[in-house]
Amino acid sequence: MIEMVKAVLFDMDGVLIDTERLNLKLMIEASKEFGFDVDPADILSLRSTAPEECAAFYRLKYGDNFDFYEIREARRKTLREYIEKNGLCLKTGVKETLDFLKENNVKTAVVTSTQYDRAANYIKMLKIENMFDVIVSTSLVERGKPYPDVYQYAAEKIGEKPEDCIAVEDSPNGVRSAYDAGCRVVVIPDLTEADEDMLQMGTWILDSMEELIDIVDKLIN
Repeated sequence: MIEMVKAVLFDMDGVLIDTERLNLKLMIEASKEFGFDVDPADILSLRSTAPEECAAFYRLKYGDNFDFYEIREARRKTLREYIEKNGLCLKTGVKETLDFLKENNVKTAVVTSTQYDRAANYIKMLKIENMFDVIVSTSLVERGKPYPDVYQYAAEKIGEKPEDCIAVEDSPNGVRSAYDAGCRVVVIPDLTEADEDMLQMGTWILDSMEELIDIVDKLIN
């Protein structure tokens, strides 16, 4: 029997905000500016991964001259310019889902690998800051995704046990982080299909955010 849910914890990029395709494109372009032809599959495999692990991966595969932090900053600069010009877009069904959770007094949190200040700014730009009890970034914990620290911390911040929380994720590293923290995991694939590990760790595999409403509705009534 599945216990009632008391909170829903959302990854941000690729789950709440439609930014993953843009991040992929800009990382490829920034790498080329520095003389590196990065395999898109590598970028996708590192979604939600802590920066120090990304840096180590790129150095190992592309050589010691691959300065991840410098290339990441170039990507971020272009991303800022894009957002200033074009704004941000919520993923389909997010607003309706957040409204439902708010109306039913289900606690909510953003749990992201994006630095806290930028994440908070994005959420404010989208005018959904009042829909969340807390925003938690991996920059606030010792280890980022795929380690469980950030989801454990988020559950602690909202005063619930991880097993009473649903985590919504789109990437393998995020799913692993939430699963190892003890959360029940909703997988909504974004840029890549769910792999075998994600299928095994996910309590639910959904095609879209709207389906989450029916799941939560059954677990709170």
